[in-house]
Amino acid sequence: MSNQYQEDQRFEKIQTIIHENSNNASLSVANEIASLINQKKEQGKNAILGLATGSTPIKVYEYLVQFYKEGRLSFKNVITFNLDEYFPMQPDSIHSYVRFMNEHLFDHIDIEPHNIHIPNGNLNKDEVRQYCEDYEEKIQNVGGIDIQILGIGRTGHIGFNEPGSALKSKTRLIRLDRVTRLDAASDFFGEENVPKRAITMGVGTIMDAKKVILMAWGEGKADIIRQAVEGQIRESVPATFLQHHKNCDFVLDGASASSLTRIKTPWLVTDCNWDDRLIKSATIWLSEKLGKAILKLTNEDYNEYGMSNLVAEIGSAEQINIKVFNQLQHTITGWPGGKPNADDSQRPERAKPHKKRSLIFSPHPDDDVISMGGTLLRLVDQGHHVHVAYQTSGNIAVFDDEVIRFLDFATDIQKDNKELKKQVKKVREFLASKKPGQVDSDEIQYYKGLIRKGEALSACRYCGVQEKNAHFLNLPFYETGAVRKKPYSVEDIQITYDLLSTLQPHQIFAAGDLSDPHGTHRVCLEVIFKALERLVEERAEWIRSCYVWLYRGAWQEWEIADMEMAVPIGPKDMARKINAIFKHQSQKDSAMFPGNDEREFWERAEQRNKKTADRYNALGMAEYEAIEGFVRYNFNSN
Repeated sequence: MSNQYQEDQRFEKIQTIIHENSNNASLSVANEIASLINQKKEQGKNAILGLATGSTPIKVYEYLVQFYKEGRLSFKNVITFNLDEYFPMQPDSIHSYVRFMNEHLFDHIDIEPHNIHIPNGNLNKDEVRQYCEDYEEKIQNVGGIDIQILGIGRTGHIGFNEPGSALKSKTRLIRLDRVTRLDAASDFFGEENVPKRAITMGVGTIMDAKKVILMAWGEGKADIIRQAVEGQIRESVPATFLQHHKNCDFVLDGASASSLTRIKTPWLVTDCNWDDRLIKSATIWLSEKLGKAILKLTNEDYNEYGMSNLVAEIGSAEQINIKVFNQLQHTITGWPGGKPNADDSQRPERAKPHKKRSLIFSPHPDDDVISMGGTLLRLVDQGHHVHVAYQTSGNIAVFDDEVIRFLDFATDIQKDNKELKKQVKKVREFLASKKPGQVDSDEIQYYKGLIRKGEALSACRYCGVQEKNAHFLNLPFYETGAVRKKPYSVEDIQITYDLLSTLQPHQIFAAGDLSDPHGTHRVCLEVIFKALERLVEERAEWIRSCYVWLYRGAWQEWEIADMEMAVPIGPKDMARKINAIFKHQSQKDSAMFPGNDEREFWERAEQRNKKTADRYNALGMAEYEAIEGFVRYNFNSN
């Protein structure tokens, strides 16, 4: 490990390289791998790569395939060893890492098949020990791994080395932690289908690699990255062992690095250039750290926590406190569509026009009410023309039994419909023989989409949104019938562009909840941004006065320092919001894709909204039951 850290990295015990986004980060890793391969080729040697699976390295593999197709890279001198494989697991299963690696890399390059090594999940139990010893011997016989790439699990596991794995551990059969199995549940369409064991390279095997590159993307990895990079070495977080490695890089995007000290609280490690955002963030942090309301903070409080230069720059703690207190107070509004006949110079939204066209984009058919149901109700109650655009069908998140239930109902209604009875029989036969993770037939996908559409319309009616104002976009990128989606296309953007052009809304609400574990929210937001960019380029007149607000709530919440509009929700409206969420009955009690949060969606929403209100209250603001927070997305509309 290099000792040449800058002052602002002194808490970091592993070299960390932060990129603006995961694309840039993936390109840098792909370039480093390609450089190694070409260097070894010039030396007449093989490049030995340790490879990982999962969503994190996919873009790296895409870039490597691109380099090969462009003639910049050959894999003839490459030998690969994969980290792990579920056990038992057939190599042709849709869940196998053999299939994953073939689909994302090996089928598209010129690597020699005999140079590919992936742990065999199709062994008899009594063959596993010897197989693992042989796997280790093969790595040693080719001179060891030159570059080992890794992701990181929520428990801090690397490979499938779960908490408790020893530093010297080698390739072996392990039992998967429940958290790991829960995180994999959506890929297997249910935790009960996830294998309980896996074969994995050991921590010791990984530590023997000449270079280790651990990659992490997204807000959901921020906390475990902080523990791995800045925390104490301990078996309960296996990634911390990498602090011992002499040549290890953590390659991160901005979101996954957001909890590192130099990013989250830079005033603790270096002198800062204080802008309004940083002043607000630091003051809120200090208030919460000391358990004091903002207006009670003193010069000594700021000085003790590395902010003496801020006090010197502004003049006094009192001046800082009043500045930040007023900023926070101005974010709070009970009028998310703007308050009519009021001075709006200090309000988040404009007073005019009084009755706005409000367009709420909902990635899945329930994100609108889960994440901003209280605000939606307020907009309707205050007379605004509210439209909801459901971007995807959400069909893969419906349990098979729901389809049977609805078809049985339809059959009872139309007892003499022979065609319907044939259809029901066909569906029952398919579902009876369906394997875990198998893609549904087109008709079953359609039925599941109808179930979610019906629930969304029910929620709209309950909230007072007219049914004609519910728009079901069914963006094509989503319609694969599988967890893995297609990249978004011109068609997705065009559908969104057409809706925006038709409605010409005064305000847009969109999901900025980018920790959605399968990336649907991220893709849906990117599609909206692309459509908006096109409208700006075309100088659409209405876009000049349109505000775009980003909400969160299903998976995470905005930092209070980032919130630019905070909408209070009283007890009555919180009850109404929960009732609207309950209209999505197929997601009630047990959602198909709960992610790493086992609470029901209504519980997440209620507890997050109340926590936000509690934090505002502790900072010295008025005491509210709950609050939904928004960040304004500013785009160039000139």
